[in-house]
Amino acid sequence: MLSINMDDVLSVLNSCRPYLIFFGVVLALAVIALIYAGVAKKVKKPAKSLIRAQAGIAALLALVVTVNLICFGPMSTMISLATGNGTISDESVTDANALGAKIGEEGMVLLENDDAALPLSEGTSLNVFGWSSTAPVYGGAGSGALSDAYPTISLLDSLTNAGFALNTELSDFYTSYASARPDVGMWAQDWTLPEPAVSTYTDDMLANAKSFSDTALFVVSRPGGENADLPTDMPAVVDGSWAAPGTTYVNGTYDDTLNAGNDWDAGDTYLELSNREEELLDLVCSNFGKVIVVVNAANTMQLDWLDKYDSIKSTIWAASPGQTGFEALGKILNGTVNPSGKTVDTFVSDLKNTPVFNNIGYFVYDNMDEFNYTSTSWLTGGEVTTTPTFVNYVEGIYVGYRYYETAYAEAQTAETAAGAHAFDYDAEVLYPFGYGLSYTTFTQKMGPISESDGTITFDVTVTNDGAVAGKDVVQVYYNPPYTNGGIEKSAVNLIEFGKTSLLEPGASETITISFNAEDMASYDSKGAGCYVLEKGDYLISIRSDAHNAIDEQTYTVDATISYDESNPRSTDDTAAVNQFADVEGEITYLSRADGFANYDEVTAAPSTYSMGDAYKATFIENSNYDPNDYNDATDEMPTTGAKNGLVLADLRGVDYDDPQWDTLLDQLTVEDMDTMIARGGYSTAAAESVGKIGTTDCDGPASINNNFTGTSSIGFPACTMIAATWNRELAQDFGRMIGKMADEMNVSGWYAPAMNNHRSAFAGRNFEYFSEDGTLAGEMAAKAVEGAAEYGVYAYIKHYALNDQEINRNDMLCTWASEQSIREIYLKPFEICTKVGNAMAVMSSFNYIGTQWAGADYGLQTQVLRNEWGFRGFVLTDYYGVYAYMDADQAIRGGTDICLSPMDNATNHLTDTTSATSIKAARQACKNLMYTVVNSRAYAPENLNTGLENWKIIAIVVDVLLGALVLMLEVLSIKKFLKKSVKPANK
Repeated sequence: MLSINMDDVLSVLNSCRPYLIFFGVVLALAVIALIYAGVAKKVKKPAKSLIRAQAGIAALLALVVTVNLICFGPMSTMISLATGNGTISDESVTDANALGAKIGEEGMVLLENDDAALPLSEGTSLNVFGWSSTAPVYGGAGSGALSDAYPTISLLDSLTNAGFALNTELSDFYTSYASARPDVGMWAQDWTLPEPAVSTYTDDMLANAKSFSDTALFVVSRPGGENADLPTDMPAVVDGSWAAPGTTYVNGTYDDTLNAGNDWDAGDTYLELSNREEELLDLVCSNFGKVIVVVNAANTMQLDWLDKYDSIKSTIWAASPGQTGFEALGKILNGTVNPSGKTVDTFVSDLKNTPVFNNIGYFVYDNMDEFNYTSTSWLTGGEVTTTPTFVNYVEGIYVGYRYYETAYAEAQTAETAAGAHAFDYDAEVLYPFGYGLSYTTFTQKMGPISESDGTITFDVTVTNDGAVAGKDVVQVYYNPPYTNGGIEKSAVNLIEFGKTSLLEPGASETITISFNAEDMASYDSKGAGCYVLEKGDYLISIRSDAHNAIDEQTYTVDATISYDESNPRSTDDTAAVNQFADVEGEITYLSRADGFANYDEVTAAPSTYSMGDAYKATFIENSNYDPNDYNDATDEMPTTGAKNGLVLADLRGVDYDDPQWDTLLDQLTVEDMDTMIARGGYSTAAAESVGKIGTTDCDGPASINNNFTGTSSIGFPACTMIAATWNRELAQDFGRMIGKMADEMNVSGWYAPAMNNHRSAFAGRNFEYFSEDGTLAGEMAAKAVEGAAEYGVYAYIKHYALNDQEINRNDMLCTWASEQSIREIYLKPFEICTKVGNAMAVMSSFNYIGTQWAGADYGLQTQVLRNEWGFRGFVLTDYYGVYAYMDADQAIRGGTDICLSPMDNATNHLTDTTSATSIKAARQACKNLMYTVVNSRAYAPENLNTGLENWKIIAIVVDVLLGALVLMLEVLSIKKFLKKSVKPANK
């Protein structure tokens, strides 16, 4: 018996659709012409009615054809995204809420606790001061914003849930003043701080508060987000918007009606207290005996004011806690939870006195006007002319604690070099990296070091010596031998860490520490051009934070080891050798030599805004990029369009280097390759020639958000707070929950985790990033990637690389940095995520690496990522807005595989489809993509659906019905015409 498979029928109809439409229209017009010609001989008067009928039918046909061409052409991806949806289960929502609260419990950091002021006694009444107490920061703006689909536990909710009685007169006062910050949309930033002036607090209100309780909670918050960095110099306000063009607050707003008057002193940064906050703090501290401060900001605030008030007894750092993380605050205050979080950045006394401060922000070249690019702003709709910009990473490897601890070490030397930079650690640093208090005390004992086959191992026994249960973090650092003027080296470097389980009083736990000795090597870009483990004594210590050592032992390297081409590190496929010499530019970098003698000169603001001629000659953007200039005449054209009978599903689980891949790739048509490369926005495209299905990918570093269907997950605490837990298991649980909810949403790719560096406290997107330290960031992110992969979800680690500020990020921002800092600081978390977390997807970055767009940088995307680290997945651009420099031909030649664009634009399709070089690169890009997708949840047997999407089936049915309608109308119109116009034959 003949069996008809409807999926096959629909597939045939779909593939034949363009031809059926074309020939249908031609046939219909031909039939009309023939009929009209036949009857016209018998008709003397013009057939107006037939012409009108045919015009109507032709219009209907034109509409059908146009809609089909649009829907099955440039809009197909958008329609697929808008119609593909799943539902997050109630079980997952419950579990995600619980996990968010757990992260809050371990990610909030107790910075101060004088006189054991915390925990508070049961039944304590609280006066909660500060407008932010009623409108705290839960997450950040932009692609990392939280969904409003789920209820949020507020700061005040957490306090009442923990049994505290609150002075509601204060909270009502704040909400009546301003219920929220001004709504400036998803992509702009608002730096309004609607703090009521102290004069608006009446005498009765203050008297009532004093009689209510002698304990006050003072809350200060700072928001941040994508697309703008935080202001480094609070300017005057004119007509409700910032009045300093060309500064760091390009995409910011400010509501002057809520902040009338002079709210900032000249030179204040946004991470200091405003005048109104200072006045309120004066009021609170002079009227209440016990003041507890809650700092609600993922950006590291300047907290030098804490020591000015004797009344401030305790301080808690609560970075953006997501939708349920605040549940932990009340539990920490009442002692139900013992805080165990540690700082992920160094808190300094003066943010303007950091090595990076003068070299963050808005720097436009004054000799690059020939590369100006005029476009329409997606944010404002206005016309914008962009000139190439730059940022200099002058601090080299001395980022965060690596500078402060090294400067401290230099200051302790017996003979301080003449001209050494003056440095006072206690005056500079408030809270070191890795710092955090507990309600109990711990001792840590370091066991003897052993080494076997290059692996260093030792045990650390942690004992709870206090009276309450708690968790502690074991932090392991190394101090390498340093020669003055030699390879730059930080005196203190985090290399491993671990967190205990909950230890009852008197209980102990032993944590085994293990790492490779080669991981203590330094990158010597000026000499050996590779990683070098210099001979000498390496001090390996356990510390309570980066500054305070508990115990240390010495590991001696007898002879210098160079990890060059003949001796790569054990974790590298090929040796890590110089790739970024041209990225160092014409810049002098901070050096430890002679006690940071060049500090003042190097860390000053840029003295020139001109790009050197030699570098200018290598600057590439779309106006001067020609793919033919990069073609290799020796390349041979690959086979395309072969009929080998394979489909992508056949290669699930097949090794990346298996010959079957070549057999499958031979089947690819150039059109399918081009489509997969061009349309990779929030999805990966289908390819009929190899039977590849389309997949859905979603945004959200703290959640999983489908912006097209509106389905979103619960919003977790910011990555900054996740990192502050120092708990790998919680990071993995975070990834697992994202993976589980993504699976329920039919989502295969997650645009996260984000792991750029907290180079500056003012970077707007710091809430998405983990830390100033690459080891902590990389290890935590690797666990999140592993967790998501358990559900078959590939995580896009981003933004690769050196995308550490928002200002000018997509305005041809030339980033200049030393190769040593690129490798040791900025690539480190990506390296760990690739090698340890087995990441299978990467999102590249908007910025330039020197004079080359990061997404097309061969050294970055191919030599380092693939050849050195062994990455076998695919690379996606950041949002493909063109921005004068994005080009698909350039991208695939550099090692980026697909464009983050759900629809066609000026340069996401290949323009060179005839050269062997281009087709080879396109073929490789498609292999990288398909290898990742076929091994994801999309191709799990329970998920795989190779049939047409529902909307396409519906469209085919509608087309068939419309086709029948057209034929019926045609028959009726002709019959009607013949009936009225053809005269009866003479009898």
